[in-house]
Amino acid sequence: MQLAFLPSPSRGVIHLGPLPLRAYAFCIILGIVVAVWLGGRRWAARGGDRAAVADIALWMVPFGLLGGRLYHVITTPEPYFKANGNPVHALYVWNGGLGIPGALALGAVGAWIGCRRRGIALPAFADAIAPGIALAQAIGRWGNWFNQELFGRPTTLPWGLEISPAKRPAGLENVATYHPTFLYESLWSVGVALLVIWADRRFRLGHGRAFALYVAAYAVGRFWVEYLRIDEAHAFLGLRLNDWTSIAAFAGAAACFVFSARRRPGREEITVDDNRRHAAAEQTKGA
Repeated sequence: MQLAFLPSPSRGVIHLGPLPLRAYAFCIILGIVVAVWLGGRRWAARGGDRAAVADIALWMVPFGLLGGRLYHVITTPEPYFKANGNPVHALYVWNGGLGIPGALALGAVGAWIGCRRRGIALPAFADAIAPGIALAQAIGRWGNWFNQELFGRPTTLPWGLEISPAKRPAGLENVATYHPTFLYESLWSVGVALLVIWADRRFRLGHGRAFALYVAAYAVGRFWVEYLRIDEAHAFLGLRLNDWTSIAAFAGAAACFVFSARRRPGREEITVDDNRRHAAAEQTKGA
């Protein structure tokens, strides 16, 4: 009998009359708030207009949520489009299912649009918000705890996660505790945020290198966390699809870091006057 374990919440939603308050959505929203707050502080410290981060987030967040959901649905289509699936459930974001690779990819498109409208260089902006994105992921992963999803293999470790019988995988109905992969990834993401902040201060990273470091470091952690998970996923050559995605992300981020360091050493300077002048130019162009 296991003497210690990490319990799961009995429910992930509270109803205030007809209004459901979902813990998963709350974790996502809290993560976004933290990312915008920290990103604003870092951007202002570099000489930029702090309000620009919130403005650009209005483009990043919707694109990121859409990309995260599309990635999940495309890589896990069975619950929606295969036998006994329901395509309408692809819209049920509150049930979980936001793929971080897709969120980063389309979120970058939203950031590019927002930066272009504000007259801001995307690499410099990405460096400023990189630690905040990592913290947003750390907070958002707790939504998986409330939904009792994306846990790992069975374990008897003291921090094993207790899963209710209805949520246990087929064939493991009698196994109560599993690796809390949501917790592992959350803690790793906090470590990534601290690593990027330290490296940025120590080496004055610029021209997208802080963001590249974030992507590479997160990919390493996601690789081993993904290896522990037992939820259904497509696999190729013995590795899950997200493992291959992590490998590709690490290789691409490392290459960008090295290329940027050789081509543009040092850090670009940002000033409030530059931001206002570029923003005014963009507004004039739009008019």
